[in-house]
Amino acid sequence: MNKIQEFNELHFSEEPLFLGNAWDLLSALTLEKAGFKAIGTTSWGIANSLGHADGELIDFDRHLGIIRTITENVKIPVSADIEAGYSEDTNKIINNVLKTADVGAAGINIEDSLKSSNGLREIPNHCKLLEEIRIALDQNGYKDFYINARTDTYLQRTNPLLETIERGKAYVESGASGIFVPGLKEDDEIKEITKNISAPLNVLSLPGLTNCNKLKELGVRRFSFGNALSDNVIAYLEKKAGELLEFKDTSLLYGNEY
Repeated sequence: MNKIQEFNELHFSEEPLFLGNAWDLLSALTLEKAGFKAIGTTSWGIANSLGHADGELIDFDRHLGIIRTITENVKIPVSADIEAGYSEDTNKIINNVLKTADVGAAGINIEDSLKSSNGLREIPNHCKLLEEIRIALDQNGYKDFYINARTDTYLQRTNPLLETIERGKAYVESGASGIFVPGLKEDDEIKEITKNISAPLNVLSLPGLTNCNKLKELGVRRFSFGNALSDNVIAYLEKKAGELLEFKDTSLLYGNEY
C-alpha cells in the first residue's frame, strides 16, 4: 500500500483521523514519534517559521522545500496545506499541486478564499479548478491523491450553513476527496453537514471544539489543530527568551516544567 492509499484509508477507519499539524522537520518528527498516524502541514506555521504572516506571502518553491523535507524524513503520510494554490492562474495552480505530489505528499488542502481580494471563488469557477486538478493528478500517476477542499464560508459569511452544504456537494462532485470547514463548531450544524455531504468532513480545533470522541459521534472523520500547536511553541519560546534576559540566569532552563 502506498502513502496515498494509506492516507485515504485513514479517513474511513473506526476512529476519526486525528491529524498532527507540523511546520518544520523537527515538529513533524516529534508528532510522528508521539504516534500520530498522519501529518498535515500548517501554512500559517510554516510562514511564521520563515518570518512571515500567513497568506501566500512566501515563494511557493520555498514553501514546497519544507514540505519535501518533511515527506522525505517521516514514514507516515503527509498532507500539504497549499492555501489557495499560490496563484490565480488555473494552470499554475495545477502545476503547484503536481509539484506537491511529486515531492511525496499524499494529499493537499486547497481553499476557495481569494487572496488578492476579499471573498470566495464563485462555485462554478472553483468546481472547474477542482475538476482540472483531479484530471491532472490522474493523468500523472496520482490516482486517489487526497484533495481536501477547504471552504471558508464560516470565516466569511454571516449565515453560512446552506452555502457550505451547497459548496461541499459541488466540490465532491468535482473531484474533492473530503471537505474542510474551518470555523464550524456548532453540533447541530456539524450533524447537518455530515448528513448532507457524502465525503469525510474535516473540522478545525477551536476553543469549545476539542474532543475527538465527541466529534466522532457527530460524524466528523478528520480533526486537525492547525497553527494552535505552533502558536503555543512560539509563545513558550518568547516567554523563556524574555525571562532569560530579565533574570540573566539560565537555571530556568533546567526546571521540570517541560
